[in-house]
Amino acid sequence: MSETTFRSLGASAPVADALAQRGITTPFEIQELVVPDALAGQDVLAKAPTGSGKTLAFGIPLVERIDPNGPTPAALVLVPTRELASQVGEVLENVAAARGLRVATAYGGVGLRDQAKRAANAHLLVATPGRLEDLANRRLLSLDKIQALVLDEADRMLDMGFQPQVDRIVRRLPAKRQTMFFSATLDGEVGRLARSYTDDPARHEANPEAETVEEVDHQFVQVTPETKVQTLVDLLGQAEGGHALVFVRTRRGADRLLAKLRERGVSAVAMHGDMTQQAREKAWARFESGKVTTLVATDVAARGLDLQSITYVINFDPPDDNKGYVHRVGRTGRAGRAGTGVTLVTRDQQADVSRIAARLDLREEFTSSGMTVAPPKLVYTSRKGRGGRRGW
Repeated sequence: MSETTFRSLGASAPVADALAQRGITTPFEIQELVVPDALAGQDVLAKAPTGSGKTLAFGIPLVERIDPNGPTPAALVLVPTRELASQVGEVLENVAAARGLRVATAYGGVGLRDQAKRAANAHLLVATPGRLEDLANRRLLSLDKIQALVLDEADRMLDMGFQPQVDRIVRRLPAKRQTMFFSATLDGEVGRLARSYTDDPARHEANPEAETVEEVDHQFVQVTPETKVQTLVDLLGQAEGGHALVFVRTRRGADRLLAKLRERGVSAVAMHGDMTQQAREKAWARFESGKVTTLVATDVAARGLDLQSITYVINFDPPDDNKGYVHRVGRTGRAGRAGTGVTLVTRDQQADVSRIAARLDLREEFTSSGMTVAPPKLVYTSRKGRGGRRGW
């Protein structure tokens, strides 16, 4: 049986060659599923985790279907964060250039009019909802010629409260268009929204049975408040040759930890919501280039970050639930790459973290640290079967 290639999926020779020059020759699962339908112009609902290769799953069809001599912008990709906009734009630029297409990004924190001019002249526009609506309201950008809409990480856009803005943006677009909807889940409100935006879509799921992050060495380390920082420093010393992403719960916590690391001679940068966009981009650029190999970040700041050389993800503050754990540790072990996820656990955190580990079938990894898995929380139900509390 012959191996699937981008050419066999329908990509043109220039696009396939551009991918090959970057060492991308074999499609990932989500690309095999989505590309043929999207190239045919069909609407798509795709359930795919971050790091599954979904950017090229929608990027290749967009690049192939857009006329380089047609009106601009012709395709719109909505994303929840500025960092993700930059990364998606960079990936698209590499393949769009093969067909003479221009790509622009639009997000807050940079000059409005220069950004609007680039956006108006681009064939593919990657934007956050807030900045795009601002450009449209000021009549600096027209969306009348959009032929294809992609909503990337749509579940996170809902989590971050962007649905009203997305709804208003969609109403500005031509009714006759292709729509592709990518999300880590298609249940509940996300699924309702997906159905309302699409017309007879093809539905695809990549790794639907996966409950945790594959190709990752999961570790849980017992610490005390007094030993926690030094344990982190020791772990960072083991991460030589790669990048380490350290998660904390709060913005202040990120700044405090950064100061403590620097006191101990660890070169690191922080990224959180209180920083200006320029400061966040500067921190990411230093991390991405390898000038510093440790990034301390909050959950929101780290959404959508993708860097192949992230080999360690360390939960300095444990996540709130199993979904948060998968999101964090998924920054490493992406698209089949190996990595290590470490969670530091104090005594008062053991019960909650143990339940996360149990739900993700990581009991053995948790107990190997010498800690025990707590019993499930009880479900209290009244005799009439109403009310009560639900636990894990």
